[in-house]
Amino acid sequence: MSQSAPRETILVTGAAGFIGMHVCQKFLDLGYAVTGIDNLNSYYDVALKKARADILAKRNGFRLERTDIANGEAVGALFDSVKPDFVVHLAAQAGVRYSIDHPQPYIDSNIQGFFNILENCRHFSVRHLAYASSSSVYGSNTAMPFRETDNVDHPLALYGATKKANELMAHSYSNLFDLPTTGLRFFTVYGPWGRPDMALFLFTRAILAGEPIDVFNEGRMVRDFTYIDDIAEAVVRVTLKPATPCDDFDPSAPDPARSNVAYRLFNIGNGQPVELLTYIEALEAALGMKATKNMLPLQDGDVVATCADCSALDAWIGFKPATPVSEGVRAFVEWYRSYYEQ
Repeated sequence: MSQSAPRETILVTGAAGFIGMHVCQKFLDLGYAVTGIDNLNSYYDVALKKARADILAKRNGFRLERTDIANGEAVGALFDSVKPDFVVHLAAQAGVRYSIDHPQPYIDSNIQGFFNILENCRHFSVRHLAYASSSSVYGSNTAMPFRETDNVDHPLALYGATKKANELMAHSYSNLFDLPTTGLRFFTVYGPWGRPDMALFLFTRAILAGEPIDVFNEGRMVRDFTYIDDIAEAVVRVTLKPATPCDDFDPSAPDPARSNVAYRLFNIGNGQPVELLTYIEALEAALGMKATKNMLPLQDGDVVATCADCSALDAWIGFKPATPVSEGVRAFVEWYRSYYEQ
């Protein structure tokens, strides 16, 4: 009797995070074995991270290792144990504003941690590394929509600078060690199981408590809000289609989004920017309650508008996000009321 081939293994860092949880679920649905890494740090509610991890733990083919990616020895031991076929690197110190007063965690996680992942992908011959970048790399750019071919040399906060650094580090490893890498520039992700430090979570909590919400830049903000299911679908598809060298790459006029080595960059956004006040209106409609707004000026490190051109992503994987904000916000509110029993 013939034996079936072992399942391919996906290693997902930040598995108990917002995006990580959904990405793990999609890979598990497809029949892959998934090993998650997370240090369950206290940047936000650890109980929420543990609840996500508990859901994943019930799935066949999943295991979670509590490991800090900044610990090179621990990461190396885990790679040696798992020997993953593909790696999805989502673990990072998140938050633009937090980086202003707390820069060290961004260096530890986003720089040292990413280096540890790259080194082990190299040594264990990983077939493809897909990693989280961010729309924050576009910094002070104002030409809309943002395209991967744009210059991204003007970050507004350390968070965006670390993500740009990740893209540069990845290219060097693709060049030196033939490691296929793809950077994913996420645009304002929202949805069920979201992060408590994000606007939708903060607004929902405040409105239900009868408290005012802080609306920065007097509400004159525009964001490319992208629903979590769309993000996870794109991450999975990109991961399973490793980057390849571009035959038409011109070193005399280099395209920042691709290369003559196995390196790619993609925006993952909804492509339909929404004004912050419209976003709040969608939340009010889903809650059946009105918000009391505390209008405030623009915060340091914030950009006024973001909008993603996802045509390159669509051409590469035949998919781009499209969930309307009204639908996504409603799904978040349903989850929030159920999870917090409100």
